[in-house]
Amino acid sequence: MSAGEGPGVSAGDGTAVQGPPVKPVKGRGPTFITRFLESRHLGWAGLAIGLLAPFVIATPYAMDVMTSAVVFVMLAVGLNIVVGYCGLLDLGYAAFFAVGAYTSGVLSTELKIPLLATVPAVVIVTVVAGVIIGGPTLRLRSDYLAIVTLGFGEIIRITANNLDITGGPSGIYGIPGLFGDASSNQVVFYYAVLIIVAVAVLLAARLGRSRIGRAWRFVREDEDAAEAMGINTYKVKLAAYIAGAVWGGLAGVLFAAQLSAISPASFTFLQSALVLMAVVLGGMGSTPGVVLGAIVISLLPEVLRGLADYRFFAFGVLLIIVMIARPQGLWPHRSRER
Repeated sequence: MSAGEGPGVSAGDGTAVQGPPVKPVKGRGPTFITRFLESRHLGWAGLAIGLLAPFVIATPYAMDVMTSAVVFVMLAVGLNIVVGYCGLLDLGYAAFFAVGAYTSGVLSTELKIPLLATVPAVVIVTVVAGVIIGGPTLRLRSDYLAIVTLGFGEIIRITANNLDITGGPSGIYGIPGLFGDASSNQVVFYYAVLIIVAVAVLLAARLGRSRIGRAWRFVREDEDAAEAMGINTYKVKLAAYIAGAVWGGLAGVLFAAQLSAISPASFTFLQSALVLMAVVLGGMGSTPGVVLGAIVISLLPEVLRGLADYRFFAFGVLLIIVMIARPQGLWPHRSRER
């Protein structure tokens, strides 16, 4: 039978009778929008927009808002490792944000260590915090894990509120800039934060496409099946939790450098909820989607500031509309695996 001919039908005498030729089925290829959203050049385009933003508007207020948005992106990308990649619902992510900020703040003010020199200590402390918090809690699942992480988040905040070394309710003041006196220039500090966060986003994306990233996704889809296939689900989940803790701690360093003062009021449950909202709004597991969601969540209230008392009402209505129109997120994750 030649290529393109239909299957033979056996006649009574044993000879094969050729049927009509079967047309090959042509599958639908990726659309233009799909190819556009999966383009690797979009990340560089986003970075270029961030680099050019100060040339458009560089007022002190605008630079402060844009810097806060970039720090918020760092937080959202870190939580995406925990929630989006591994499927662990964490409602106390602000705890690691606080650990990083207070570690750098105490070392820089009490021991007079430059803020950049505190980064190794922040990484070590956040890893230890991730092991202490995640060790006993990651054996739980779903709602139980969410409630326990919420409790640990509040424990960290209340502890910082009652210790003398953390300044109690007043917090820590006089935290030096990221590069000392040079970071007093808001534009210089913005560019430094933007480059640091861009590298962190790239590392998180690479981590998601690595071998352990695939293991995280398998655990997220079906933990029992992943364990049956030989994946040590507890160690894999703990690795995701520790990675998210490190990202959150480094965001705390940038936050402390920006404000030069921190207090327990900055690390409430509302902060954790906003970061989780950015992950869900952008698309869980999608690094570009989470970046977009974080920018929307951080900048939209400032765009709506002209509505005065109705600002957060309009903010909530817009979020509801977006989630109804895009239930999988603004930029959902598309698996490239066959």
